[in-house]
Amino acid sequence: MPPRIAGLLFLALAFSTPARADEAGSRLAQQVYDRPDGQDAVSSGTMLLAEQGGSPRSRSMHSFVLEKAPGETWSLIRFSAPDDIAGTGLLTQDHPAADSDQWVFLPALSKTRRIPGDRKGGNFVGSDLYYEDLQDRKPDKDSHTLRGTEKFQGQDCQILESVPVSADNSVYSKRVSWIHPQTLIALKVELYEGKASPAKRLEVLKISKVQGYWTVMESKMTNLDTGHSTRISLTKIAYDKNLPDSLFSQQTLEDPARDAEWRP
Repeated sequence: MPPRIAGLLFLALAFSTPARADEAGSRLAQQVYDRPDGQDAVSSGTMLLAEQGGSPRSRSMHSFVLEKAPGETWSLIRFSAPDDIAGTGLLTQDHPAADSDQWVFLPALSKTRRIPGDRKGGNFVGSDLYYEDLQDRKPDKDSHTLRGTEKFQGQDCQILESVPVSADNSVYSKRVSWIHPQTLIALKVELYEGKASPAKRLEVLKISKVQGYWTVMESKMTNLDTGHSTRISLTKIAYDKNLPDSLFSQQTLEDPARDAEWRP
């Protein structure tokens, strides 16, 4: 999954909570958010949509991410195949002290549509990713608590529970993340939508160190109610390419030729 985008967040976990857990949880959440991932990045990969009993559908995609300043991240996702989705793009501008702005370009309609704030729980192009999953979420939007440690994929992880400070600032009522302390990557995130059991699960399937940065190379988001899943695999990624601000504009969003020269 794209670098920033990859960093997205069961029943109540019965882990012992260490002293001053809220402070420790907030500290860990900030460390995860501050994990080094370059000034900018470009990547190419595939999105595979799969449902129980159906044939998987594969899409080719490119992504571009620019960290303009602390708390201000811009990103562009562009699909290049198959024909029915080629050219479709999503532009996201995350702001330090305001809600994110998002626009989706639909080439079949030759139209750009702004994503309103109350649509952050909408599914992005039929995938299991919500528009909110593709936004940069700052740690201070949630209250964080450490819930102990547990092994996942053979790795010792710290369990971090994150609950929105304000219920209306997220489609999720809670996120529970399995944080790998050495890389500060969430290897698994269970996402709740108000029920006792999680609605979705994000799993990291492969990580690699690229140009000195730990990078999520393959991840899967699963809808636990339907079994439908979205797997994103990167085939190429490069950091610190000095991407221009103009790459993250509505003009570029509406014209795929403008971002073609920056694809890896």
